[in-house]
Amino acid sequence: MKDSEHPFFRPLWRRIAVVAVCVIWSIIEFATGTPFWGTIALGFAGYAVWQFFYLYKPADENKAPAESEPKE
Repeated sequence: MKDSEHPFFRPLWRRIAVVAVCVIWSIIEFATGTPFWGTIALGFAGYAVWQFFYLYKPADENKAPAESEPKE
């Protein structure tokens, strides 16, 4: 299991909150005149979007239900 598939991140609002915190952090860094840290925080936000929205597959979708298995 990857960390992005941890049960903590199952609710959509938590994944959105992590991305929002990274974006807000980036805005604050750019506003205070530290573009290096702003770029790093923006990179975190981009990576979070990639992991939490593009590649994310909940654990429930990966498992086949037991009822669909043929019983002998």
